[in-house]
Amino acid sequence: MTDTVTLTRHPWVEEGIDRLRCGVSIFPQPYDFQEFVRVVQRCEALGIDSYLAYDHPMDRSDCWTSLSALAMVTEKIRLGTIVDCILYRNPYLLARMAADVDRISNGRLILGLGIGDKTEEFAQMGIPFPTVPQRQQAMEETLEIVTRLWSGETFSFDGEIYQLTDAQLVAGPVQQPRVPILLAGGGEKVTLRQVAQYADASNFGSHAWIGSAMSPVDFERKYDILANHLARFGRHRDDVVPSHFDMPLIISSSPEKLKAKMREMPQAVLAWCGPALFAGTPDETIAFYKQLQTWGVQYFVANILDGDWETIELLGSEVMPALA
Repeated sequence: MTDTVTLTRHPWVEEGIDRLRCGVSIFPQPYDFQEFVRVVQRCEALGIDSYLAYDHPMDRSDCWTSLSALAMVTEKIRLGTIVDCILYRNPYLLARMAADVDRISNGRLILGLGIGDKTEEFAQMGIPFPTVPQRQQAMEETLEIVTRLWSGETFSFDGEIYQLTDAQLVAGPVQQPRVPILLAGGGEKVTLRQVAQYADASNFGSHAWIGSAMSPVDFERKYDILANHLARFGRHRDDVVPSHFDMPLIISSSPEKLKAKMREMPQAVLAWCGPALFAGTPDETIAFYKQLQTWGVQYFVANILDGDWETIELLGSEVMPALA
C-alpha cells in the first residue's frame, strides 16, 4: 500500500453533492423476470437513482445476468451490485463483466463490492471460506487488478492471492474516469482505508454484517476516520458518497395498514434483520431519513422484500420528494 492516489472525484459523486439520492434493492429478486423488469422500470419512472442487485447465487437470479438484461430495458436508472462478493469470481472476470454491463447500459454501472459473509453459500458452491484478513487481502488485490484493467494498460500482477501475466482488458467501461466503486462495511482500520484509497462510496448500516452503525456517535466516528484516511490519499470528504443500507425498508400508508402488512411478512427474515429493519408510514420514513441526513448520510439504499411494491411506490412518490 502506498500513501498516494490519483483518484479524482467521480461525476456520479459530484452529481449528488448537497442532495439526497436513493437506490433500491430487492431481496430475493422476483422469479418472474417480466415482473422484475416492470418493477425496475417503475423505479426509474419514480426518479429512484439506482437499482442494486444482490450477489447471492443461492437466492434466485444471478446479479450480473439480471443487470445485463435490465440494462437493455431501462434508460436512465443506475444499475449495480449491493454487493458483488469478490471471492465468487476471478478479478479479471469481474472486471470483464462490469465493463460489459457498463457498455450495455451506456455508462450506468455502480460496482458495489464486499468480502462475503454467507458461509453456507460458500459451502454450497464448493468455495473455501477464508479468514477475515484473507478476505480483506483478496479485496485489496481485486481493487488493484480491476482498476488497472479498466485503465487499458497491460500488466502483470504477483499478489498473495492472485497472479496475472500480461493481463489486459481490450474493451473497457464507458464511464470515465472509471466505473464508480462502492465498498460495503464499516471496518475502521481496513475497509474504510480501502474506501479512501480506491472507492467512490462507503456503504454501511446497523446490522453486524453491514457495519454495526446504530447511533450518531457511530456514524460520526466512522466518517471522521474515513476523512482521516481520505486525507492521507489527498482526497476530500466530498470525494466519497456516504451511503446507508436499510435491511429491509417497509412502508405503508397508515399505522393500521403497516401492522397488518408486517404480520404478512416472513417473520424469520424480519427477526434476522433486527436493528437494520425500518418500518413506518411515509411521514415516519421521512423523519428517519432526515435524521440519517443529520448524521452525514447522503445516499439511501432501501432493501425491499420481494413483492412489497407498495414500499417502492411510497418511497418514490411521497418520501423522496419530501427529501429533495
